[in-house]
Amino acid sequence: MPTKSISTQGDGKTFEQLRQECLQKKKLFEDPDFPACDSSLYYSQSVPINFEWKRPGELCENPEFIVGGADRTDICQGALGDCWLLAAIASLTLHKETLARVVPNDQGFDRSYAGIFHFQFWQHNRWLDVVVDDRLPAVRNRLVLLHSASNNEFWSALLEKAYAKLNGSYESLKGGSTLEAMEDFTGGVGETYETKSAPTDLFNIMKKAYDRGSMMGCSIDITSSAESEAQTASGLVKGHAYSITGLEEVNYRGKKVKLIRIRNPWGQVEWNGAWSDESREWNVIDSSEKKRILQNSMDDGEFWMEFEDFKANYDKIEICNLTPDSLTDETKRKWEVNMFEGNWIRGSTAGGCRNFIDTFWTNPQFKLTLLHADDNNDKCSVVIALMQKNRRALRKEGLDLQTIGFALYEAPADEDHLGKDFFRYNGSKARSKTYINVREISERFTLPPGNYLLVPTTFQPHDEADFIIRIFSEKAAGTMEMGNTVDADLPDPPMPSLPEEETDEEKELRRMFEKIAGSDQAISAMELQQVLNGVLSRRREIKFDGLSLNTCHSIINLMDVDNSGQLEFQEFKVFWEKMKKWIMLFISYDTDRSGKMSSYELRIALKAAGMHLNTKLLQLLGLRFADENYDIDFDDYLTCIIRLENMFRVFQALDKGQTGQVNMNILQFLLLSMNV
Repeated sequence: MPTKSISTQGDGKTFEQLRQECLQKKKLFEDPDFPACDSSLYYSQSVPINFEWKRPGELCENPEFIVGGADRTDICQGALGDCWLLAAIASLTLHKETLARVVPNDQGFDRSYAGIFHFQFWQHNRWLDVVVDDRLPAVRNRLVLLHSASNNEFWSALLEKAYAKLNGSYESLKGGSTLEAMEDFTGGVGETYETKSAPTDLFNIMKKAYDRGSMMGCSIDITSSAESEAQTASGLVKGHAYSITGLEEVNYRGKKVKLIRIRNPWGQVEWNGAWSDESREWNVIDSSEKKRILQNSMDDGEFWMEFEDFKANYDKIEICNLTPDSLTDETKRKWEVNMFEGNWIRGSTAGGCRNFIDTFWTNPQFKLTLLHADDNNDKCSVVIALMQKNRRALRKEGLDLQTIGFALYEAPADEDHLGKDFFRYNGSKARSKTYINVREISERFTLPPGNYLLVPTTFQPHDEADFIIRIFSEKAAGTMEMGNTVDADLPDPPMPSLPEEETDEEKELRRMFEKIAGSDQAISAMELQQVLNGVLSRRREIKFDGLSLNTCHSIINLMDVDNSGQLEFQEFKVFWEKMKKWIMLFISYDTDRSGKMSSYELRIALKAAGMHLNTKLLQLLGLRFADENYDIDFDDYLTCIIRLENMFRVFQALDKGQTGQVNMNILQFLLLSMNV
């Protein structure tokens, strides 16, 4: 069942609410979020022609939303350089279920007409409902942007307007990839192939994709802007986005010939070489085969060509693989889909690429288990796509696309999150071809069944972004996010030594303790602060600003066995043993001897202290305790480790059945949270 879409209107009202309001007021809708003015058209320049915004009823006698079913001939290019969008819309019309989601059919120019229409687009794993009014840019009463071949049909022009609104303006649709629009129409995963360096089984890849209901486009590269949309002698157009609408194999003179059907979104201008509409090759093949393949064929911009000719003439292929909920039940084969959302956060999980081995291992890690090989194969086909979120919207803030990529490793069986040494000594089994600053990077792999570790990264460490990772596989695959364990192994501390067995160090500590403690022989949080600051300030190997009073309260909460609110010397002595262990840990993870520890190393330091935290918690601690250089000094490290141990011990005391869950009332919660 498709997921419900979310209204995007500024006032939070849905399409239905807005339409009802307009019908009651007997007024046509005027969209305040995307007004009929120049800024909705262009953001970088003044509008080059004098547009007038006209409603369909002002442009023709009896406007209709869709005339005789939406199909790929309803789409003619206007003055905007968005043929990439047209090619995607043309592909969309071949998938009626998908089309009905993007272009809901609960609207038109009948009794419910109120000058308002709505369309649905997929963005970052959510379906958004975008409303528009039907004022369209026209010159001399003709639509100048995307329009239908029928003068009284308006679904394609209104769809273009809704997509322009989603992206900020009509101008923001200039130049783009068919794939980006296909993904926004379907929630699918895109792949790109260069025909000149494509895998040898490209036809099979495309045929499998076609059988799984994938949408496909292709184009011919240009070497200069002068070549853009220039027509070649063979009837093909350079720098122009075409849709791929069919793949067949036919018997021709005793051998199998692979054919591909392509459509020009102009609705005219076709290939005139072998297998074109009137070519003699068709007269040699079986007549029933010819009739089946050539049905509905006319000069509509759609044509067949031999696959080898296609590879020789076209440069780029884009495939959009659809999720099962975007496909009709008639589609016999469907991709299996797994998805994760994650973040690269500086100081904890923004580890950068493999060149930065000290932080690479801290990136988010995902486990992929491929159990079943494809049919007719001993390997598993997977498409892995890594998408960064919201980057188009963030451009206004000067944040452009990050440079992204990913790597796959063979995963050991039972590790929760793999550390630096694993990546130091194990090479990747597969990876994205290159690190590149695009919205989404995707690759198809054919891998033996087994366990794999997937590591998505930005190129440089410390670069922040939110991402989605999607895994399409021919057979069901197991997936999980690594680094999800939250638990603690905190043994009870050893009994303190008797006074007569104290070491010289303990005797020195006792003298200092007694001096500060006074007659009651116990120290308060403020006195503890004095003792510890005195001792720690003598350690040259740690950077230390002095412990806060809060940290000293936390120490007393942790060590105060008899609940006196103070520490006696025996309690302090047990704490000091812990402290020495924590100091040694800190020094061992201060690899550059700076007196500080890299916040990326916090995961291993805490693990060595017996505490396993998941990625979310480590991101939080990185933001809370790291400085601008992603370092943690000793006092912050100590605060972090003491508060964590405190919280783990309190939780474990409450969790008597060791279920990993506790019930508490508001008083218990406040006492706990205020006291840690």
